Amino acid sequence: MYSMLFLIQYDRRAGRIVRLERFSDDQQRLAADTRLELEIELRRRGQNHEVVLLDAASEAAVRKTHGRYFEDVEGLLALAASF
Repeated sequence: MYSMLFLIQYDRRAGRIVRLERFSDDQQRLAADTRLELEIELRRRGQNHEVVLLDAASEAAVRKTHGRYFEDVEGLLALAASF
């Protein structure tokens, strides 16, 4: 199955995605290098953002498995209540 890579920069304090970048499966090296460069730059600037690189079949799959990056607090509470 074909998959994609999703680079997410998440500002914990603000509770929002700052950057969402998509890479094709054959761009794994570029995605990893981009993540490393971003983490180095954020550390240099003293920004405490979360940076993750996720492998998934689609953005919809990432939204389902890692919803905390995409939902605000009210949305997460509503999602949790639906279980």
